[in-house]
Amino acid sequence: MAKKLKDYYDENYVIDLATKLQSVYSPFNAKEFIAEVRDDLENQEFTGRQVLIARTLKKYIALNYEETIDLFSKILGPELEGSLGMFTEGYWLWPIGKYVELYGAEHFEVTSLFSKELTKRFTGEFCMRPLVHHYPKQAMELLLEWSKDENKRVRRLASECLRIRLPWAKKLYVTLDYFDDYVTLLTNLKNDEDKTIQKSVANSLNDLYKEAPEKFDVIIKNWQEEDLSPQTAWIIKHASRTKEKHAK
Repeated sequence: MAKKLKDYYDENYVIDLATKLQSVYSPFNAKEFIAEVRDDLENQEFTGRQVLIARTLKKYIALNYEETIDLFSKILGPELEGSLGMFTEGYWLWPIGKYVELYGAEHFEVTSLFSKELTKRFTGEFCMRPLVHHYPKQAMELLLEWSKDENKRVRRLASECLRIRLPWAKKLYVTLDYFDDYVTLLTNLKNDEDKTIQKSVANSLNDLYKEAPEKFDVIIKNWQEEDLSPQTAWIIKHASRTKEKHAK
């Protein structure tokens, strides 16, 4: 039987995380942290475990938000090579991301900078979505910059955090309110050779079709009026899967 996703975040995981934190923050009471998480861990499914660990981290790290993020930065480790590995090598960072998602919405600069670094080791779209919700204009300006970043993981983040129907997240409709910026951002990425970015753009467009098919059609029509690169052609085909299903 395949290992369930929630089971990667078991007692051994909590011990490893506590050890990492205590190595860079001596006041951290690893023993009490582990005991408190362990008491409720088995009662929780995947999302519940992320929230449990994040909330308990907040309780046992006696620092403000900015200081806590600085602490987390010290245990991130090296950047992952290429564009894969976010859910294999980087999986252990998920509760750290959940902490940022839960408590970072009022700290635009600190949270966005950390999300950019986190995505190089794991993924950062869940951290960024509260910022996109609370500071849409400022966030869109930043994401437009990230869509042209030299790091492919950062470019993917620019697209992924804007998905209307991102799995494990609440719906986010900023793309409809800032549609021109959204179009520019996806256009910046439509010829990207990285497959994870192509999938992110296609999935974002597929989400868009489900909410606003007329806006989806505007983007696809404009792209089809140009000479299509193989990358853009693949994105259009993958993005149109729901539309084609409805047409049958």
